[in-house]
Amino acid sequence: MTQDADSPRLWRLIPGLAIGAAVALLFAAVAVTVYNERAYRSQKTAESEVQARILAGSVTAALAFDDSDTAQEYVDALQANPEIVSVIVYDLRGDIVARYARRGRTMAGRAAAGQPEAGDEGDAASYVTVTAPVVQGGGTIGSVELRAALEPFARRIERYAAIGLPAGMAALLVGVLGIAHSALSRSNAELRRQIAERRKAEEALRQSQKMEAIGQLSGGVAHDFNNLLQAMSACLRMIERRSPAPEIAPLIEAGRQAVDRGAKLTQQLMAFARRQALRPEPVDVAEVLLGMSELLSRALRADIRFEVDLERGLWPIEVDPTQFELAVINLAVNARDAMPEGGSFRIRGWNAVLEPGGDTHGLAGDHVHIAASDDGQGMPPEVLERVFEPFFTTKGVGKGTGLGLSQVYGFARQSGGQVRIASTPGTGTTVTLVLPRSARAPQKRLPEVVEAARPGGGRRLMLVEDDPVVGPVMATTIEDLGYCVVRASSADEALALLSGGERVDVLLSDIVMPGARNGVDLGREVRRLYPGLPVVLTSGYSENPAAGCEFVILAKPCPVELLAETLAKAIGEAPMQPDAPASASRLSV
Repeated sequence: MTQDADSPRLWRLIPGLAIGAAVALLFAAVAVTVYNERAYRSQKTAESEVQARILAGSVTAALAFDDSDTAQEYVDALQANPEIVSVIVYDLRGDIVARYARRGRTMAGRAAAGQPEAGDEGDAASYVTVTAPVVQGGGTIGSVELRAALEPFARRIERYAAIGLPAGMAALLVGVLGIAHSALSRSNAELRRQIAERRKAEEALRQSQKMEAIGQLSGGVAHDFNNLLQAMSACLRMIERRSPAPEIAPLIEAGRQAVDRGAKLTQQLMAFARRQALRPEPVDVAEVLLGMSELLSRALRADIRFEVDLERGLWPIEVDPTQFELAVINLAVNARDAMPEGGSFRIRGWNAVLEPGGDTHGLAGDHVHIAASDDGQGMPPEVLERVFEPFFTTKGVGKGTGLGLSQVYGFARQSGGQVRIASTPGTGTTVTLVLPRSARAPQKRLPEVVEAARPGGGRRLMLVEDDPVVGPVMATTIEDLGYCVVRASSADEALALLSGGERVDVLLSDIVMPGARNGVDLGREVRRLYPGLPVVLTSGYSENPAAGCEFVILAKPCPVELLAETLAKAIGEAPMQPDAPASASRLSV
């Protein structure tokens, strides 16, 4: 283990070491105090024994001649020593020959040698009592008992405090430092956690900003590309109508397939950029998913087991049904490609109430979770970070466009929800759609009866298109449908033509145009000034001005059949205007 690896561990041990050191200092102070007390008692006992032996030597002659007065004189001489509390001289029979006791002390008869007298048991710790024999000619003729007072305990405590107080203060300081270090360690841990969460939030913000920038770029590219596809589609139709040569039929079909493929790519790009024109409505999740079971089974392989597990009473969601189904199909296709050797694909659904502030993505309220899980190869972290980016794929060349999960991401965000992904290499992947609950109940879908498209019949159509490539091709296509086309390149120019007396039966306008007004503004102004004039809008993608507008919007590239049908429906709701002079049947600007 390296020094760097040991440092954090030692850092965590510091509080325990500090408290241990404080306890050790306290024990050391107590040990020193006890040792000094014992040393003091031993010294005092030794001093008292010396004094007792001196007294025993002094009264030897007095005891030998039974001279109690002389013995008393020797005893009285010890009154000069204030530390001596009492002295008793005994003869060989144990009778008291002489004695001395300070005022307040009683000495009633002889007690056992070396023991305190009656009434002094409580003060035994305050005295030292010693006994010395009186010896003459090798024989004992009596004994001397001496009791000396010890220094008062309070005074001894004061002396020991000189040692104990610094040790106690040091121990207290070390303990406080240990506790402070422990609190600092907890604060540092909390700070590191907050820093980690902040870095995670900043990384999520950078990722969101990057995805938003990519989405804006993708939406712009998709819009311009749709205009080109519209022109190509119209050109192919005109070539097919005007050239009967059978040898060019395969080329025209190949061109149409290329246009369709390009249209699907741009549709997925717009889904990621959240600029597609959604038609949200209440959707019964269980009904849609169960109805897609057969389609999803065909999208998967025979060696992949498909399961659907939905909570009872699953709430409805407010989404575009077509885009929702496309998102589920994209999840199934990605799961299939992640399991080349087979496995299982599961779709689970459940209701969840997200508390305000409890969700890391800022969602709150009633939501429906739809999780698609597989037990395939999984993804490493570096792939997981980029998985929603358009055209990012780990598949081989020609095996994928990298737009499947991008469509899922854009659909979820544009629907007011989120998409979350969790994956571990070797254990599989789970992609979860979190979509808001719909406050409305789903309506039963009825088959739509579509009237057959009627030809233009010489009716007049104003085409407002600023693109110099798309405009002429669209005009020619519409003329082939039987309309007389009047062209304008901006909203202001279209209004000027109408106010100048130009009579038309229907207005077909692009949404995104130069100038102060866009297609939606033009349509509303036309509806205000000319209430009976039908308005149809087209766009490569639906910008915010078109969100929730009251006009029919055709997405580019638009099939000619759908264009003819939409125009016929729009005109069918308005009376046909008188024909204009032939010279004004077409105006190019």
